[in-house]
Amino acid sequence: DLRPHFAALAGLLFAVHPVHTEAVTGIVGRADVLACIFFLLSLLAYHGQPKCHIWISITVGALSMFAKETGVTVLLLNLAYDFYLHWSSIRWSLTEMKCNREAVGFASRAAKILTSLAVLLALRLAILQGSLPRFSQQDNPAAFHPSFYVRILTFCYLAAFNWWLLLCPVTLSHDWQMGSIPLVTTINDSRNMMTILMFGITFLLTLRCLQDFESQKHTPMVLGLMLLIIPFLPAANLLVTVGFVVAERVLYIPSLGSIVLTVYGIQILWYSWTSQRQTIACFVVLLLATGCMRTIARNRDWRSRESLLRAGLTTLPQNAKMHYNYGNFLRDTNKFELAKAHYYTALKLWPSYASAHNNLGTLLNYSHEAEHHFLEAIKHSSDHVNAHYNLGQLYRKMNRTADSEVMLRRCISLEPTFTPAYIELAKLQDNDLRIIKLLKRVLELNPNDPYFCTAFGYWLFKKGLYEESLRHYYRSLQLSPTYKEAFIGVARVLRKLGQSSRLFQLITRWQLIHRNSSNEIKLSHVYLLGWSLRSELTSKAKAYDVYYEFGSSYDDTEGTENCSLKTKWSKQKKNKTSSRSSKGEERIRTTKYVSPFIVHHLLDSL
Repeated sequence: DLRPHFAALAGLLFAVHPVHTEAVTGIVGRADVLACIFFLLSLLAYHGQPKCHIWISITVGALSMFAKETGVTVLLLNLAYDFYLHWSSIRWSLTEMKCNREAVGFASRAAKILTSLAVLLALRLAILQGSLPRFSQQDNPAAFHPSFYVRILTFCYLAAFNWWLLLCPVTLSHDWQMGSIPLVTTINDSRNMMTILMFGITFLLTLRCLQDFESQKHTPMVLGLMLLIIPFLPAANLLVTVGFVVAERVLYIPSLGSIVLTVYGIQILWYSWTSQRQTIACFVVLLLATGCMRTIARNRDWRSRESLLRAGLTTLPQNAKMHYNYGNFLRDTNKFELAKAHYYTALKLWPSYASAHNNLGTLLNYSHEAEHHFLEAIKHSSDHVNAHYNLGQLYRKMNRTADSEVMLRRCISLEPTFTPAYIELAKLQDNDLRIIKLLKRVLELNPNDPYFCTAFGYWLFKKGLYEESLRHYYRSLQLSPTYKEAFIGVARVLRKLGQSSRLFQLITRWQLIHRNSSNEIKLSHVYLLGWSLRSELTSKAKAYDVYYEFGSSYDDTEGTENCSLKTKWSKQKKNKTSSRSSKGEERIRTTKYVSPFIVHHLLDSL
């Protein structure tokens, strides 16, 4: 067994291993951390007590699986390690054809483990609705290569590459897809040397562990090899096809085995080479210091989206997806020219990258080149919903109505819940009944979104259907009582219907809501400006100035006659004390009450 000091060293090495950075800092990787916690608890429940708590171990193992699918391998690990510990009794029982107590106990535990494993796998498959996840060639190019020979060579090399990341985590990246690791297509590829070396060492370790089944003098080596291999099997593309080339987060649990083997080797050297203990101690300190520095540096890469993408481009400039993601970041930060350059680079590295074609097309300002990229995206990914939608938008801008309608309807057939396509399609219709049908479909898809209720209400208002419009505006207010656009819509309708008292109640309600929440509103619309700017009779001079500054800058006012209003303001300004207002003030306090004067002014301005 590992001595206490070396067990502590194993814990320290696990804590500073740089390959854990993605699992700890990334949100997706937290599932691997949680799975590892349950994994170890299951292992302890099975082997960490004098009495095996098998059902507790199985239950905690199930929790590990629900956190991350690879967690279910703890059941196989428990069974394999149990087989190793009781090998003498099992061998005697098989040789003598007699059942002893330990062999029967192992058989009982094995039956429970295997039955539970089958049930858990069936349950996990049922959660996936009876089918495994489907991935594209971009996710795992080797899995889609037609040659079995190339697939085997590449998968074996990827296993060796993961092993190398555990031993020497110098080259780390959050994404290893799309050209990061080229396929191994020939036996003459130099990378096959690493594959041969890794499998050779693994084979020798396995032989040494099999020899130890009798003497059981090197238990940490056996357990370390099991921890290294068994949890990694689901990610090895042997049983199922995975959706990644290399993922550092899946090495979180296998790294336990790598560290146990390393520390056990150091322990053997410590007690074998007593004269070289100082050298071994220096090596251990150097190993810990290197791990700390690399982990700190890697954590800095994960500080922000930009720093992570920049680090990825530095490590893997040949990764098309890295350029695509960095282009997305630049687009989001309004650096469109740089974004285009990285999209072009991504397409140069991976010409069939549909998403890069689509995103590049959105930056080309509805040109014929944009049409080309949208068509290329659809060519390489016929079910690309966004490409169909963007091409439909482009055709509408180019007045190619028929082509636009074809693309939008195809978009809807691919994704019946894609709301923007219905809205764009409604813009193309000249029949009100068709438009109403499409907009009602939008409301069905988004029943709890006040934006779409308000938009439909505004369309009805423009068509003169005031009662129906008012009903949708009120529905929007039910969903979001503070939604300003809905208040404005209700004000429009009530003004058209001449319902001044209800409009007064609406303004009072708006005022109370904002006074009880933030006690201030933005100067953004005349329907709210009309009563907000004229907050008190003592501040009419300020309101008068703001009226001249903002009063004519809105297109929603219809038939406003301001002459009499200005006269009233001028007369009252002479009789009241003006309050001093600062220019450039963006927010104002709401009033404590709504005076009749304010309501009169609002109705007159509306």
